[in-house]
Amino acid sequence: MDRSERAATPATKPAPKQRAAKKQARGPYAVGDERRRRILDTAVEHFSQWGFHASSLARIAKDVGVTQGGLLHHFRSKEDLLVSVLERSEEHDIERFFTAEFASAADCLLRLCDLVAHNSERPGRTRMFNVLIGESSDPGHPAHAFFARRYERVADQLARALADGVERGELRSDTDCAALAREVLAVMDGIQIQWALTPDAVDMRKRLHTYLDRLYRFLSPTGASLPPRTA
Repeated sequence: MDRSERAATPATKPAPKQRAAKKQARGPYAVGDERRRRILDTAVEHFSQWGFHASSLARIAKDVGVTQGGLLHHFRSKEDLLVSVLERSEEHDIERFFTAEFASAADCLLRLCDLVAHNSERPGRTRMFNVLIGESSDPGHPAHAFFARRYERVADQLARALADGVERGELRSDTDCAALAREVLAVMDGIQIQWALTPDAVDMRKRLHTYLDRLYRFLSPTGASLPPRTA
């Protein structure tokens, strides 16, 4: 091969040393992602035990095994950390339970049962929400806007699922979908608070399903029962 042919040949693959350097360059990002995840997980436990105001960035950092400055490298402030914890949890729930369209009003109600069953498997996160919802009734609380938006969004989504059920003839035509959506959310939160106080005595999924079944039979023109979750 002459010089002109070599000049026109596409660039060859990086040498082994170059490839190793690229792999090493990705290392710090992986470490940073893992550290960020540990900070978020630890913050959940702290916020669930002490709420927002009594939680300390210094204690969270100590439990993670980093300095407070290292924690602030990932989160600008305690307020930023709190919002990040809440948003991460919310994104997980939406992706797992509410991305797919509801096949019916019954399907929507059963997914709520699935969600509370999942919440019973992650006590730290569930207790954190219980504590922060109470605290965030103060408009000055950093999570106030998050929970206000969340309730509006969830209530609207549930009301629309119920309204679709009315249009299909699944639910009675005189159903007040907006009011019922708020009622269902209130019952869900109440059951979760009772579970947080005495988890061994409260089966959240069973209690919520019992309530929703009674509600569904009342709303159904034929008195149909809410089916059990089969999947």
